[in-house]
Parts: sequence; C-alpha cells; structure tokens
Amino acid sequence: MFLWGTATAAYQIEGAVAEDGRGPSIWDTFAHEPGRVRDGHTGDVACDHYHRWAEDVELMAALGVNAYRFSVAWSRVLPYGRGAVNAKGLDFYDRLVDGLCAKGIAPALTLFHWDLPQALEDEGGWMNRDISGYFADYAAIVAERLGDRVKLWITLNEPFVHMVYGYALGTHAPGKTLFLEALPVAHHQLLGHGLAVRALRAAGAEQVMITNNCTPVWAASDAPEDVAAADAYDVLHNRLFNDPLLTGTYPDMSAFAIDEMPGVRPGDLETIAQPLDGLGINYYNPTRIAAPSTDFLPFDDAGITGYPTTAFGWPVVPDGLRELLVSLRARYDALPPVYITENGCSHDGLDDQFRIDYLHGHLKALRQAQTEGVDVRGYFAWSLLDNFEWAEGYHQRFGLVHVNFDTQVRTPKASYHGFRSHILTSQNAF
Repeated sequence: MFLWGTATAAYQIEGAVAEDGRGPSIWDTFAHEPGRVRDGHTGDVACDHYHRWAEDVELMAALGVNAYRFSVAWSRVLPYGRGAVNAKGLDFYDRLVDGLCAKGIAPALTLFHWDLPQALEDEGGWMNRDISGYFADYAAIVAERLGDRVKLWITLNEPFVHMVYGYALGTHAPGKTLFLEALPVAHHQLLGHGLAVRALRAAGAEQVMITNNCTPVWAASDAPEDVAAADAYDVLHNRLFNDPLLTGTYPDMSAFAIDEMPGVRPGDLETIAQPLDGLGINYYNPTRIAAPSTDFLPFDDAGITGYPTTAFGWPVVPDGLRELLVSLRARYDALPPVYITENGCSHDGLDDQFRIDYLHGHLKALRQAQTEGVDVRGYFAWSLLDNFEWAEGYHQRFGLVHVNFDTQVRTPKASYHGFRSHILTSQNAF
C-alpha cells in the first residue's frame, strides 16, 4: 500500500515546553538567545499541538491521508536525555498514536528531529561518542511503549542538515561554529542510527529506516574545476550520509584534505550498515556548484536562476526529484524502498495555487521515477500545519493548514483540498 501522508516535527508544533515534566532541549536554549531566531520567536507555544492534537488528527482524517510522520521530543521522554523516564511524556505519544490508529492513519515515528536534550549537549552533544549509545537506549524505551502500534520507525531526520547548520555554521541549535571539525557529528549520528536500529529490531519493530536530505548537484559548467567542485559537494551533502548506510564505507574525503573520517573505530561501519526497510528522502531543490573562490571549502554555491522560487527563495524544480531518485538507484545496488518523507514549499495565503502546482509537479516527477524503476512507496507533504520554522521563526509558512498563532485557529488552505483530491484520484496509480 502506498503511503500518503503529511509530516511535522515535535519542537515545531508541540509547544508546552515546560509542561508535564519535559526537559529543555537545545532549541529551547537556542531560541531564547537574542539574535538567534528571526524576531526573537520561540517554540514555547508553536501550534499548541500538545493540547490540540485531537483536532489535528481530525484534520488529517478529513484530508484522507493514511500515514502521519511525526517526531518524538527526546527530552519529553527523558528530560535529561538518559536516566529516569518521564511517564507523562510517553503518555502524550501514547494518546496520539491511539488517536491516529482509531482513524486508520499509520504512525510513522521519527526519534530525532534536531531537538537534542540540553543536558546531553552540555556533555558535548553529538560531538560526544557516548551519545550514540544514549540514543539507542532512548529508542528502546519508546519502542517498548509504542511498538505494538507503530510499524514504521525513522531513526534520524536529516543528519547532514543538523551537522552543518547546528555544529558547523551555527545557524541552528546548538549554534556551534566548528566548520569541518564538526565531522564527528556525522559519524556519531550514523553510529547512533545503527545502534538504534539494533535496539528497535530487538523490540520487534517491523520497519526501520532513516531520513536523509538529498539534493541533485549540478556543476555550474563543464569546466573540470566546476565538475570537481560539484563532486566534492555531492560527497559532503549526499554520499557522506548515504554511503555508510548502503555500502558500509565512507566516501573519499580528500577534496576536504581529510584522509579518513575522524572517530571511526573497528566495527562501527558494520553497525551503521544495518539492513534497512526503507530510505527516507527529503527533497526541496537541486544545488548548483562552482569552483571555489577561496580556500575555505572546495566549492562555491553558484545559485540557480530561471525557475520560480518559494517564499524562502528556494528554486522550484520538480524534475529534480525524479533526477535524484533515479541517480540514487543507479548509484546504490542495495537501495531499499524509498519514501519521500518531506517535500513542500513555503508560501503565504489561504488561496495557495502556488503550493497546489508545486505538489502536483513533484508528484508527477515521483510517478516518472517509478516508471524508470525506482521503488517509491510513500509521499509525505511538508507540512500539515504552518509552524515554527527553525531560525526563521513563524515567517515561513509550509502548512496545508493555516495557523493563526495568536488564536491557534486552524484553517485548511486551498492546497489542503487540492492534496486531498490528488490522494483520492491517484490511489490506484501508485
């Protein structure tokens, strides 16, 4: 059965950040630091999903989706990241999962969507190898409580983005600026994934996967220096987080003057390369790369012109999704079934024909990838609700449903109804 769904993340929608025993996360800390988030916005209330989840499940049921991808807030379950379990935190997700199942909506649970418990960041965060084991312990706790109803588990969301924005460039929590010295974050996230896969399997999980943000990489020209720069960027963005999972090896990092990945110990790659039941792919746009203008990195982002852009300024290139999926199938002999776990655009207004066209174009590209032999088994539109969009605060609206953040009134947009119609008319085609 093809999965039609929407997706959200805990810190972006839940609110209730100090309620029922939840501990602080790195995003609570980061958002309250002056200058970190646009206009000083925080996720303290967000969409108040913690209290309004039943209303949101009704919106999903009316939309006609058969799956919902959400994340668990690690610090709601384990306020200090490890140690004592907060029963009230698990109770919330228990109610949510029951509510979804009662409506025939399959829960697709993501264990980590960037909101690391602050207590673990205080111990070094993902720079600390020990966190990989703590993550596996957390996975086991959640699976023990929810595994009888949750069939699809996602370990990590976009480890590339979390490493680069959170630890290398500092534009996301925890706000570190380690640049290439942040590479241990990549390895420790992937190691945590592998250990969590083992823990989830031991708890009886039926389907386990990871979600990676991937992008087609276009060289700015056919010049050898531009092609080499594009290859280097492809290694960093795509292959660094896919190769270990699917080939059991790290890619050649010599373009970055790195002989081998830091922190790798014997047996680590075997742990990372656990068999997967699916690979989640988040796609938003291609990336155009040119030869470097400085010695800082072996590439420059050359930008993409000639396409419509979202409110975020991202180019809208639906065929990039087909290109990406076909290239993954060509690159990896062991590519598991693929799920598009995020795809969507920021756009203002209730009459959002722009988003309708965006979704239609990308779903057409997905279908074309299927005809070219890619085993795609699900599509999750980002996002169900307008929400807290990380460093942009509440300025970028990705939702199928408009949220008035003063009143918390939810209003389905034109794209909500358009997506519903697409689901109804396309079910037999997928």
